[in-house]
Amino acid sequence: MRSVLRQFVLSRDARSGPDEVLRLPGSSFAVSDGTRPITLRRLWLDTFDWRLYRSGLTLEQVSSRGETHLLLTGRDGTVVAAGAAGGRVAWPARLEALPLGPLRDHLGRVVGVRALLPVARAVSTVHDRRVLNSDEKTIAKLTVDTMSVTYPAAADVTPRLTVTALRGYQTQALRMIGLLAAAPGVADGGSQSTLEAALAAAGRRPGDYSSKIDVRLAPGLPAAAGMAAVLTALFGTLEANLNGTVRDWDTEFLHDLRIAVRRTRSALKLAGDVLPGDLASRFAAEFKWLGDLTTPTRDLDVYLLGYQGMADGLIAATADELEPFHEHLRRSRAAAQRALVRGLRSARFTRLAGEWREALAAAAASRTRPTIARLAAARIARAHRRVIRDGSAISPTSPPESLHNLRKRCKELRYLLELFASLYDPAEHWQAVRELKALQDCLGEFQDTQVQREEIRAFAAQMMEERAAPAATLLAMGEIAAGLAARQRQARIEFAGRFRDFASKPSQNRIKALTRAAA
Repeated sequence: MRSVLRQFVLSRDARSGPDEVLRLPGSSFAVSDGTRPITLRRLWLDTFDWRLYRSGLTLEQVSSRGETHLLLTGRDGTVVAAGAAGGRVAWPARLEALPLGPLRDHLGRVVGVRALLPVARAVSTVHDRRVLNSDEKTIAKLTVDTMSVTYPAAADVTPRLTVTALRGYQTQALRMIGLLAAAPGVADGGSQSTLEAALAAAGRRPGDYSSKIDVRLAPGLPAAAGMAAVLTALFGTLEANLNGTVRDWDTEFLHDLRIAVRRTRSALKLAGDVLPGDLASRFAAEFKWLGDLTTPTRDLDVYLLGYQGMADGLIAATADELEPFHEHLRRSRAAAQRALVRGLRSARFTRLAGEWREALAAAAASRTRPTIARLAAARIARAHRRVIRDGSAISPTSPPESLHNLRKRCKELRYLLELFASLYDPAEHWQAVRELKALQDCLGEFQDTQVQREEIRAFAAQMMEERAAPAATLLAMGEIAAGLAARQRQARIEFAGRFRDFASKPSQNRIKALTRAAA
């Protein structure tokens, strides 16, 4: 049994191998020639939003001597699962491309619906040596890894030396490590993983993408300049997801792109009046076009992602009877995706991107008042008052439209809290968003189930027109619609309690405290 005790990095002077640096006065250790060096072709994989890395996992595809393996390791290098099918997969790929087994099971719990994409490639020359004590017993293994990165940029990584102790010889191995640490040309390698070292050499860091708005706003920043910074970040998120959306690697690319569009539209509506000239009104129509362009594909994605749950929930009907509906969704989604790609590759989108960037750069130079903190305080306070007012007017006999309108008000408040999050204490901000989200989830369930019921009727009518709707399938779809109606009724029952919690005195005081602090 072996355990990794220490990692070092070697200067170019020590590149010839560990036996050179271990020739120290008084040392009783020797280093064998070891095995012949081997060449490894390495490919690290993760989701676009770094789900594996954020969960303390690393997935590496290693090819050598005609064999290819996938290794899933923990933060400490322990192998969690392994597979031998990596060479047959063309990356990016979704989990369905991997064979069933422990590796796919472990990945599925973290990756979900996301595709695995290459995040780094490298070629390594790896040389293993044995460390012998005075009795010529092997006490540890030394592995020297000389690596050259080829993606995301060409770069050489400082050679790395890993010391792995054999069971029963940890004490001697630690003494040898002390000698090694003092040797010329050897430095502590810290806890940096091989992936982190490869990315650092190429000028990138893991976890460098998030769909959250990552902008630090100074409270005294002019409002127009602050809004320009937020809108620029949102467009950066949109552009980051553009390629994955067009290539259809997984559904989350479109989801994140769409959220960036919705946040942009809300920012223009709720605070765009502080931007210079007619910037907000000039671009509002273009972002509405972009939002409308993304809607059909995303709506169908939601149905397809939830299809198995719908099929599993059938009682009177069977999954086989529902299958024609599944096929209809797939065909419709393929057509919607083609239209989406045409729109994202159109001259209109290219023109929007260029003019938007130019307009935001000009707005960033604005020095007009008010400050971004005062703008945030005023707009959040107003949006909060509207939610309280509209929600308080809803009674058990209010029509569904009143709940739909309240959901819109809640979305406006939520977007404002997200746009200006960096102005607030993180703990207080998180609690305020959490309370609002509980109300939003209830309202979302109420509206989404109603919309889905109406869409299922429309799907059924379209399938009948296309003569693709057997009677059994229509009955199965009717059962799903009935289930949606029951969920909508339950959401309506829960609304009063959810709103009462949100409108409570402590919750209202929290929003007021946030706005006072920002102002």
